[in-house]
This record gives sequence, structure tokens and C-alpha cells, in this order.
Amino acid sequence: MEKEEEEKILQSYPHYWGFTPEEEYYKQQGITSSSSPFRTQGGPTLFTRSWVPGPPSPRRALLFMLHGYGNDISWTFQSSPIFLAQKGFACFALDLQGHGRSTGLKAYVPNVDLAARDCLSFFTSVKQNPLFHALPSFLWGESMGGAIALLIHFLQPQAFHGAVLLAPMCKISDNVRPKWPIPQILTFLARFFPTLPIVPTPDLLYKSVKVDYKKVIADMNPFRYRGRPRLGTVVELLRVTDFLNRSLRDVTLPFIVLHGSADVVTDPNVSRELHREARSHDKTIKVYDGMMHSLLFGETDHNVDIVRNDVLSWLLARCPHS
Repeated sequence: MEKEEEEKILQSYPHYWGFTPEEEYYKQQGITSSSSPFRTQGGPTLFTRSWVPGPPSPRRALLFMLHGYGNDISWTFQSSPIFLAQKGFACFALDLQGHGRSTGLKAYVPNVDLAARDCLSFFTSVKQNPLFHALPSFLWGESMGGAIALLIHFLQPQAFHGAVLLAPMCKISDNVRPKWPIPQILTFLARFFPTLPIVPTPDLLYKSVKVDYKKVIADMNPFRYRGRPRLGTVVELLRVTDFLNRSLRDVTLPFIVLHGSADVVTDPNVSRELHREARSHDKTIKVYDGMMHSLLFGETDHNVDIVRNDVLSWLLARCPHS
């Protein structure tokens, strides 16, 4: 088949896996899934999803998952919770404010600290379900979601049994971070025009995904934000990553941090610094030679399997009944 024909077929996919309807696909994978709105107190209404092992499979633990900037939980993000639900993990995720199907201006996150509190409220509501009381719980954060996972940990240091941090945005890479004096100018302008989408930056998808046909699939996401970053969001991310970069020693929960050495979106050296500086007694780092930002989808299938199995092994070793 010619490349043009392949891309034409791909571009008609209703789901990242192809044409199979969602419920039928989940059934084929041996899991169950549902979605529902979560209404925060006086804030946005967040779209949530769950992926849990299908009966009679046992449930090993809860995973609370956070996506990255401009992404959402309904497209390629699903590949990870589907895989993990097949291995016995009950996975829960939400679209952050201004992302996916949650309310709010697209790609506008006016306060990351409040976003972290909203996420914690949802995760806490899930843990209160009597079906899950005896299960350990873990945070899972990808890129910006990794930064939010750490903020959640700071809010409630003893609330989770560990965290999986995938290319966490503890610092924006110098390759995409605006150069001086642009950050200072942006901060000033954001006071008056916080929602303006005018920050000059390359499309991060093409700096994140390595495999060409996977770039096509990722770009098909109907909820992917394609515009320029908004002033207020960029200023918030700069503020939060600067805070996290100064607070690495305050991290105390068990974690595994995973990063590609060729990541030009978030800085793998900061993940090394997190591993070195964190006061956690249980901490693991994996830096994959030549891998890029999208570790669990954008790499070759062989590389994705390597990362998945490293994460799975780490989680299973920390689940008492595995």
C-alpha cells in the first residue's frame, strides 16, 4: 500500500486503535471502562475516565493518572491504562481544566496549584469507594502531569504509596523554553492578556513522537490543542517548574522517574537531579538512550514495551499481593 493511502486510512480513525467501537474494544482487551463528569467546588467540571480489570481478574492497586500539556485522556493516552488494567491495576484519569472534554478555555490553566487541588479531590473521592479501601494507590504523571503529581504529593505527603513520573516537567527544556528577555516580557503581558495564544514555540507533538506513522495517529486526536500556548498558561508553567526545581529535596514518596535521553521538551538532567536530591528512601531512575518525550506511545513498539515492562515491574514489586 502506498504511503499516501496508508495516511488516508489512518486519518479516518475514530479511535487511536482504529474503527472498533470503544465498548467492544475494551471487552476484547478484557477490561471495563466508564466515563463521568466530576464537579469541583466552584471550579471547572472535569471529564474523568476509568479502566479497571474485567471480572474475575483481581485488582492489585489504584493508579491515578495525569496527562501532559495540550493532551487529553481519550486518545493515545488510553494505551497505558488499558495495558495496566489488563495487569490488574484499576486506573483513573481526568482531563485537566481547559483540556479534552473538561470545561474551560482550551489550553488555559490559570492556576496549576488549584488544578492540583481539583485532581486530588477527584482521586480522594475514588479512594473513598468501599470497593477500593484495601488497595494501595499510586500517582502517575506524564510531562506536565508529572509536575502536578509532585504538587499533589506536597499537598498530602502520606496519601499515596508512590508515583510513576514519565518525563516530568520539573523544568522546561532550554530547547523550548523562551529565551531572555522573553519570559520577563510574557510575565508582564500576562497580567493584562492572560488568555492570548501568542507564545512562540514549535509544535511539541513533532518534538515528542519519534515514529512517523505514530505522529499521524497522534495528530488525528480531535481534542489535541493545536494553537500557540496562552500567555497565562506559559507563565504558570514557568512559575511551577521553577518552584519544583527548587523543591526537589522535599519529595519523600517512593517513585520511579523515566526519561528519554533525547527528550527536548523536558530536561532529563532535571530527572537525574530529582533522583539525586529527593529524600525518598525508595527511588528509581531510568534514562533511555536515544528515546524522546513520548515514551509510552511515540517510540517504536519495542521501546514502548521496554518502558512499559520497567513500570510494571516497579509497580508489582510495591503491591503487597502481587
